[in-house]
Amino acid sequence: MTAVPTAVHPATDDPGSLDALAGLVADGDVVVLTGAGLSTDSGIPDYRGATGSLRRHTPMTYQTFLRDPRGRHRYWARSYVGWPQIREARPNAGHAAVADLQRAGLVGGLITQNVDGLHQAAGARDVLELHGGLDRTICLACGDVADRGALHERLRAANPHFGPHADEVNPDGDAELPDEVLDGFVMVDCTACGRGPLKPDVVFFGETVPRDRVDACFAMVERAGCLLVLGSSLTVMSGYRFVLRAEKLGVPVGLVNLGPTRGDAKVDVRVDAPLGAVLPDLVRRVADG
Repeated sequence: MTAVPTAVHPATDDPGSLDALAGLVADGDVVVLTGAGLSTDSGIPDYRGATGSLRRHTPMTYQTFLRDPRGRHRYWARSYVGWPQIREARPNAGHAAVADLQRAGLVGGLITQNVDGLHQAAGARDVLELHGGLDRTICLACGDVADRGALHERLRAANPHFGPHADEVNPDGDAELPDEVLDGFVMVDCTACGRGPLKPDVVFFGETVPRDRVDACFAMVERAGCLLVLGSSLTVMSGYRFVLRAEKLGVPVGLVNLGPTRGDAKVDVRVDAPLGAVLPDLVRRVADG
């Protein structure tokens, strides 16, 4: 029988529950799994939480990107406008706290569903990017992996007069733009083979996460002293499967997220509160303990 998780809500701020979470983390060998909710304080919206871009935006799917040249062109035009905001985003207190836990020797593995690179920018090491990273591109013709910043400069040279402004950037890096402004955008080819198409080195909706990457995550969970989920609704199986594996193995699970998640009934300690407040407090409690 699954135990009812200890929970803390912003209104009650039960210190006992935070102590329970600190107790899990203090034992070490923590595998951290992070989602989009960790990056919202850095100005990057999530898909399903309070900033929920899925309510307003249909993300690019892998099938559309492969089969629809017009859809692919539209994605790159929007992504060209959105990339500077992703590139200039800075880690927040939550990212810093995760890096602090890792430096303290308590984190044995760090898995992120995010594609923004903010864990690395905060000083975290050996981050397993489950869904890839927006800072790289891959050529679907020859497999060449290249720097996204270099592509942006090439696109800027090819589009000197293309400069629509976007008020909002989606988690996958593209911006909301009306279709009528997209026709003037010029896409460039792969520098390695001269063909393409180029794709951001991320897993789109409808695309399968590489099996070796999934297996590496399962191996981390199987060795873990506990699994700590941060900022994920666990709505999709991509992340939820690691909670299910932890439960099956008897690995305790702690979860910090603002709002309900699919995994609430599967975890041992659940904290419903802003990550930017809880995680620095967690670091302090572990250090004081």
